[in-house]
Amino acid sequence: MKILDCTLRDGGYYTNWDFDDALVTTYINAMNQLPIDYIELGYRNVPSNGYTGKFGYSPVSVLKQIRNNSKKKLAIMLNEKSTRPDDLSTLLLPIIGLVDMIRIAVDPINFERAVILATEIKKLGFEVGFNTMYMSKWKEYEGFLDKLEKINGIADLFCMVDSFGGITPSDIKEITKIVKEKTTCPIGFHGHNNLQLGLINTLTAIEEGVDFVDATILGMGRGAGNLNMELLLTMLSKRGLEVNFNILGDVIFSFQPLLDKYAWGTNLPYMLSGANSIPQKDVMDWVTNRTYSFNSIVLALDNRRNGIEDNAHYPLLPNISARRMMIVGGGNSVVTHTSAIIEFLQRNQDIIVILATSRHATLFNKINNKKIYCLVGNEAKRMTCNIKKNEFKGICVLPPYPRTMGTEVPEYAKPHTYELPEIAFTKQYQDSCTAVALKTTIEANTEEIFLVGYDGYMGEILSDKEMDLSNENRTLFENYINFTGKKLQSLTPTLYKSLIAKSVYQYL
Repeated sequence: MKILDCTLRDGGYYTNWDFDDALVTTYINAMNQLPIDYIELGYRNVPSNGYTGKFGYSPVSVLKQIRNNSKKKLAIMLNEKSTRPDDLSTLLLPIIGLVDMIRIAVDPINFERAVILATEIKKLGFEVGFNTMYMSKWKEYEGFLDKLEKINGIADLFCMVDSFGGITPSDIKEITKIVKEKTTCPIGFHGHNNLQLGLINTLTAIEEGVDFVDATILGMGRGAGNLNMELLLTMLSKRGLEVNFNILGDVIFSFQPLLDKYAWGTNLPYMLSGANSIPQKDVMDWVTNRTYSFNSIVLALDNRRNGIEDNAHYPLLPNISARRMMIVGGGNSVVTHTSAIIEFLQRNQDIIVILATSRHATLFNKINNKKIYCLVGNEAKRMTCNIKKNEFKGICVLPPYPRTMGTEVPEYAKPHTYELPEIAFTKQYQDSCTAVALKTTIEANTEEIFLVGYDGYMGEILSDKEMDLSNENRTLFENYINFTGKKLQSLTPTLYKSLIAKSVYQYL
């Protein structure tokens, strides 16, 4: 049995395939001294829009350097869906002699097309591997398992990929038996760890006689990640595999900062996606998104599992004509200037307050102004924490139906909840609290719009979260002003240039 480490290739989903050169050197040196047979370095891709890092393209110069330093067999991966036989002269001819195996990521729907691609790769002298995805759903692809005979004489590896992380040991036994009956080539297994079954599934695959198994350092990999290489080697050392644990410990230590930064690994949404064979791509985006609560992610997964667009429908927002409205954001200036903001609202009780976020909702409990709460992402959870049932006086507004993340509303607010019609003033950030708040002012035909708590972020170095939110708000403000021709006035300090800066104190 051979062990393949695919840390750089699968882990690249978190780093956008950029890894520090020193880390790569440490990794290659460690692989040289560990009982690893193959190292999968990354992808060879045709050019595409958007930034993809070094190991998303695996340039010839990079492969040459690693080839010179590595004592192990090297592999790279091609995405079948974006690679055609005509691309192979560009992608593979320059790396003959640098790479030993080409693995093809294959959707079972395109299996026959992948066989054609593999045939051409084989002619170039490479070992050819099929990384065939969606193992837990193979039985749903009519006739797929019977097609496996087509790879005999072509494939040097048929790797069974548990893309959703939902396979169980009994599934491994059943499917491995079928694959062995259909094929004559070596068989492999690549497990994901959504249900934390990566280890037992891999050990079961080994017991069933597979020829290759995949793992990664610290389990680094897309979504919930893969089987930890250090865990696999520890278990196999009990069976006699010789492992230098000092070397293994050092390479783990080198990758730890990436784990601290990206925090891959399973959680409740990944568990649900694994149990129900739902693709990890969207779940990975949702889990890393700053606005989505676990409840909203679970609702989205439930909706997909049940084949529905959304789990709840609410009446459209009724006519709430208001000449003046104030949108409250989440910035700290709301706390700094609470007394002035409250005094201003008490003097102007015709102003309807829109709480784009419930972060500061408790500060506004005692005012008599009408209140509207925007419910997007984790705002239902935040509202439940900050507003008790007896304190809730107002209405809630949701984005238009259907909502990507499903619909979550506090139980006490359901009778007073409405949804917006189509948001037309912007094509971006439709599930943003600020987009919902701004659209509400359009529905109310509001003439004068005040904002508080939209501070912006000061400093030359912003976190990814701060940068994303700053870009989101700036885009929404500009789209709104261009669409409506109306002004947006900030009564607290702001760094957003499109807002007209005024002072709440001038009205007191």
